[in-house]
Amino acid sequence: MPSDHAAADIDRHVRIYITVFVALMALTVITVAISYLHLPVPIAVAVALLVATIKGSLVACYFMHLISE
Repeated sequence: MPSDHAAADIDRHVRIYITVFVALMALTVITVAISYLHLPVPIAVAVALLVATIKGSLVACYFMHLISE
């Protein structure tokens, strides 16, 4: 049935969105944890930029649907 296929497709997309959301929350916690490590400023900035790049890529790819382009 077409409706079964559509429901499964929607479930798959929702599962992906939830997974990306959980990853973004985990990366936010990692960013905050990095600030408490008292790393040297250049290293802390580099790690924070790396985490921010990963988060930005996740948002662009999945929530802005650029992964399918």
